[in-house]
Amino acid sequence: MESRVASSVQGCIMKTTNVKQKMKEIRNVRKDAKTQKGQAFFVLPQKRAECDQTVFRISKGVKAFSYCRKRSLLLTGGMDRIIRVWNPYLPGKPTGMLRSHTAPVIYIHASSEDNKIFSMSTDNTVKIWDLETHTCLFTASSKASGIKGELTACLYLPRLQALCMAAGTMALLHLRLRPAPEPHLELSHQEPVVCCRYNPAFRHVVSCSEASMVRVWDFETGRQLSEFTGVHGSAGITCLTFDSSGRRLVTGGRDGCLKIWNYNNGHCLHTLKKDEKQSEVCDCTYMEVNQNKCIIAVGWDRRINIYFDVPRDFHHFWKPQPYWQDDLNHGHREDILCVAQCPPFLLATSSYDGEIIIWNVISGHIHCKLNTPSPSDGPDHQDDPDRSVSCLIFLKTRAGKLNLGAASLIANGPGGHITFWRLLSGTGLVANFTPSRGKAQVSSMAVSAGDALLYVADQQGFVHVYDIKEYGLQGPELQPPKKVTFWRAHVSMVTSLELIEEENILLSSSLDRTVRLWSWDGAYIGTFGQSSPWDIFTPASWSHPSVPYEILTDPRSMPAHPMLEEGASARYMRGQEKQANVMENAQAELEKTSDLCSPENSILEAETKQDRNKWSTFCHGRFVFDLCKSCKLRVENLEIWRVYAKSSKMVNVTKLLPAQNKPYWKMPAPGWPSIYQTLRCHEVACVSLLGKKPDLSIVGSDLSNINFLMQEREGSRAVQKDS
Repeated sequence: MESRVASSVQGCIMKTTNVKQKMKEIRNVRKDAKTQKGQAFFVLPQKRAECDQTVFRISKGVKAFSYCRKRSLLLTGGMDRIIRVWNPYLPGKPTGMLRSHTAPVIYIHASSEDNKIFSMSTDNTVKIWDLETHTCLFTASSKASGIKGELTACLYLPRLQALCMAAGTMALLHLRLRPAPEPHLELSHQEPVVCCRYNPAFRHVVSCSEASMVRVWDFETGRQLSEFTGVHGSAGITCLTFDSSGRRLVTGGRDGCLKIWNYNNGHCLHTLKKDEKQSEVCDCTYMEVNQNKCIIAVGWDRRINIYFDVPRDFHHFWKPQPYWQDDLNHGHREDILCVAQCPPFLLATSSYDGEIIIWNVISGHIHCKLNTPSPSDGPDHQDDPDRSVSCLIFLKTRAGKLNLGAASLIANGPGGHITFWRLLSGTGLVANFTPSRGKAQVSSMAVSAGDALLYVADQQGFVHVYDIKEYGLQGPELQPPKKVTFWRAHVSMVTSLELIEEENILLSSSLDRTVRLWSWDGAYIGTFGQSSPWDIFTPASWSHPSVPYEILTDPRSMPAHPMLEEGASARYMRGQEKQANVMENAQAELEKTSDLCSPENSILEAETKQDRNKWSTFCHGRFVFDLCKSCKLRVENLEIWRVYAKSSKMVNVTKLLPAQNKPYWKMPAPGWPSIYQTLRCHEVACVSLLGKKPDLSIVGSDLSNINFLMQEREGSRAVQKDS
């Protein structure tokens, strides 16, 4: 017992003998713990075990990677310009390799929402890949995207479907997905076609798209011969023409430049541009004036730019000639949209404000000015400021013969109008009419040889053909010219229309990405780029009588018909008016025949008037139904019919009112075609099989005589009962 107490005391004494020393030790322990805790951030981590890590071995290293959790895929890219697709659990070999970049890959993003892979290389080239098939869907070079400078950061925004990049400037590239191609859809370009022309020298068709691409087609078969891209860099093409020999192609673009090409090999021969700030070129034409060849271009600079085509000038860049003095002082005040020529010296230009100016090319002076009439006053045109004139065409036969009183210029106008103008012996408006039923804006025009036929195309894709051989020759015209035919050539705006006189064939292009050939009367030959070629000299190889699939299925291709154009309410009101007229005629006939009846029927006159009002209500479709306990419908107007029949003994009501045997005109439900919705269903009453045999003796006899006999029999029976 003592030993235990001693030990305990000894222990107690040992723990409490030196208090200062103990407190010092406690403070040192706390200090060491804080020091170790602070140094823990700078201590290298311990090496992982080989079983707890996955190593992907790439010879030249990795610059960027992305992990797709949804599909469990890892993507890497680096200096070798290859994007590798890995299974995270099988690091030995990649499951896919995407090869298309020409510079080291510095950014990768896998988007499971869009099923796409976005990558970017050091040359600022952006590529989009399919996540499943690993095929390259789209490539945007730095020239096309406009990204300049060294790329420092990149981020994909899935909600906006845009790629945000930080280089010399911040750039946001939106992803625009092209709609899936429809079945049986034949396309000439992948982008909207802005213009096309026929080259008679080589029998080629040249078309240009908004993506600055030129394609050359064989006119006789429709096959593609060649193409070249990047004609105006990242800017789109707006117009094209050929030189007088047909060997060189001239294009104008949104970059304000004109370029002369050898379109057979895609080599740019010359670039035509001004020294000052460039403005978009809207139209151009090639013209010969006094044995001098020149290219005339107009556009947003509101000036007429003339470039002389000198054969021995081998300089790549050409400058325009000085502006005409009349052009500087009295020229257009708005953007010039169109230019047309009439050799040997007339030139016409039109602008956005509706002004048309006729120029003398030799002197550079203004011959006359024409002001396009404003649209008709009305609620549809009061808020529409568009008065632009974008199409001009000369009637060269009339202008060359100096027919003073005849119209020699045709122009489009606001509200879908076409105007004919007299230019000689006093300028003035000769005719003004609208070819389209929907007042669609006219987008292109063409005239046949001898100015006999006028082809007009609008923004809805319709082509109208008019006979203008004798139209506007003797002065103003109040009626439109005779329409020969019309058809729908495209489902979108027609951008070019050209008549090929050699074969009497019409060439058209549209924003619906197609270039097509038609006969002069609308027979469909084919679409350039279709799988099966045609022979232009063999009509059996044409697509006629079929039409393009998208035109056949478009709702606006329905033919014009009064029953289809007017609304359901208009048809209902017209039906009501017809029935009201029938009732008035029937009542008038009944009043005439009531005078032939005996005086005994005068007692029912008051009741008859009341019954007629109810009968009118019955004919206008307002039935009065009562729901009986047996859940059957009882028609109160049935009694009215009986009273009416008794009050007119001498008249066959079914003859006077044939319309009443038909169902009344019912307001059709919304939808199309509503004409089928006017049909009504009626229940057939259940008739007992046991009944009296029909009296077949009346067949072939006069119904009015039978009515007389029946009435005499009823009268004799009534006399016998009274007696």
